[in-house]
Amino acid sequence: MGYRTAILAVDSVSQTTTTASEPTQKDRKILYYRNPMGLADTSPTPKTDPMGMNYLPVYEGEPTDEPNSANQVIISTEKIQKLGVRTEVASLRTLDRIVRVSGSIAPDERRIYTISPRFEGYIEHLYVNTTGQFVDKGQPLFEVYSPELVSAQHEYAIAALGVQSLDKASGEAQTNMRRLAAASLMRLKNWGISETQIRSMSISGRIKHTLTFQSPVRGIVTEKKALEGMRFMPGESLYQISDLSTVWVVGDVFEQDIGLVTLGAKTRVTINAYPDKKFEGTIAYVSPTVREETRTIPVRIELANLGTLLKPGMFAQVALSIGGKGSVVTVPISAVIDSGTRQIVLVQIKEGHYEPREVKLGTRGDRYLEVIEGVRKGESVVISANFLIDAESNLEAAIGGFGYLGHEADKTAPNEVARPINTGHQAEGTVDEIDAKDGMISINHGPVESLKWPAMTMEFKVANDTLLQDLKPGVAISFEFVERDQGEWVITRIQPRSNTTVVPIPTHSLHAGH
Repeated sequence: MGYRTAILAVDSVSQTTTTASEPTQKDRKILYYRNPMGLADTSPTPKTDPMGMNYLPVYEGEPTDEPNSANQVIISTEKIQKLGVRTEVASLRTLDRIVRVSGSIAPDERRIYTISPRFEGYIEHLYVNTTGQFVDKGQPLFEVYSPELVSAQHEYAIAALGVQSLDKASGEAQTNMRRLAAASLMRLKNWGISETQIRSMSISGRIKHTLTFQSPVRGIVTEKKALEGMRFMPGESLYQISDLSTVWVVGDVFEQDIGLVTLGAKTRVTINAYPDKKFEGTIAYVSPTVREETRTIPVRIELANLGTLLKPGMFAQVALSIGGKGSVVTVPISAVIDSGTRQIVLVQIKEGHYEPREVKLGTRGDRYLEVIEGVRKGESVVISANFLIDAESNLEAAIGGFGYLGHEADKTAPNEVARPINTGHQAEGTVDEIDAKDGMISINHGPVESLKWPAMTMEFKVANDTLLQDLKPGVAISFEFVERDQGEWVITRIQPRSNTTVVPIPTHSLHAGH
C-alpha cells in the first residue's frame, strides 16, 4: 500500500468512527432558527435579520451558553471597542443621602434696626445720606429740631431748679416738685433720648434746640427715607440699619425630603459669587406650613458672615448630608437607564454578552445608587455607552423577551415573541452634509421600503462618531438606521459604495411623508 493510499485509509476510518459515535449536523434535527444578535426572536424557517445576517440553526440537544441566553444582548468585540463600553463591579458602600436646597441670602431679621423718632420735628442736617453706607455703633446719623423737644427740656430744667429752691420748704412741696422733675425726665427718656444726652443737658443747664440721633448698631444702611429739611411725624421710619455679621440662607425643601431635615443639622453652602469657598451653617428653623404652589417647605440656615462677603439677595446652594443605613449594594448613577416608568441596568454576563435587568433603586448618593433588587454584589454592570448598545442591538427587544414591555408584550400571542421596537431599516443615498461636532449627518436618500418613505433629504444622528470617519459630502453610501425615540432616527452602520455613480435623488422637505 503506497503512502497516499495509507493516508486515505486512515482518513476513511476516522470519518467512519466519527459518524458512528456522533451524528453530523445534517443528520441532527433543527429545532428552530435564532437571531444572530442574540435577541429574543426565533423562526421555524431560515430567514435574515434587518441587517442581512442569516438566522442561526439551533439543533436538538445543543446546549446554550447561559440559562437566559434568549434574554441577552450580544455585541461583537470590535463593536465593543468602537462604542467605548466600560463596566464596573456592583459593590457594598455606605451612602450618605444628600438633600439639595436652593435658596438666597437674607439679613438676620433679629439684627435689623429702624430709626424712628417718637416726636414730631424737622431734619436739620444729615450725616449719613446714602443707602448702603457702612456705619459704626454710636455714629451720628442726622440732627433734628422739634418744638416739643425744646418744651420738654424747659419743663425738666424748671422742675430741676424748683427742687433745688425748695430745699428748705415743707416735705409736701419738695415731694410734689420732685415728682414733676421725675415726670419731665421720664418724658425725655420715653422719646428715646439717651442717658448721656440727658446728663449733658443737666450739667450744662442749657436748652438744646437740636438733637443728634446715633446708630444703635454697627452695620449697613439698607433703607433711607430721611431728607434734609423734611418734616417727620412720630413713629415715621427714617433709617433702617442691618447688622450683617450673621445672615440667613432661606431655602425651599421639597415635601418628600422634609422628613430628613432636622433642627441643628449641619449644612454646606455654596455661593455662586465665591465658587472656591465653602460656608458651613446649621438649620435654625423649619416652617410648619407648606407652600401649596410649589409643594415646598421653607427652612432657614444661619451663617457667620466674616468680612461681610455674603450680600442679601445672593443665590445659594445648600447640601444637607443625611446619614446612610449601613453597607448596601450600589452601582454608579451612569449605569441606570431610566425610562421614567422603570429603571434598567445592563449586566455583563461575559465578554460581549449583556443581560438587561429591571432594578429597584433606593438611596441616591453623589455618584452611586443603592440597588434593592435586580443586581447582586460582584456583578459587572455597564457604566458607559448604554444608549449606544441600545441603538446597536435593539435592547428593547431583548427586554421585551422577558416581559418588560408591559402592554406591548401582553398583546403578543402566546407562542409568538414580542416584536422588536427598534427595527432596523436599510437605505442608500449620498452624503449631503456632516456635522461631526453634534454627531449629525444629512443624507439625500432613496425610498425606504420598510417605512414606505419616498426619496428625500433628512438628518440622522449617528450611534458612534467613528461612523463619520472617511465620509465627505457627495459620497455614495448604504446605511442602516433605527428609531431610538419617537422621531429620533439613529444610524448604526454606514458603508461607502465603491464604483457607484452618484445619481441625484429628488429632494423633498425634511421628514416629508413620514
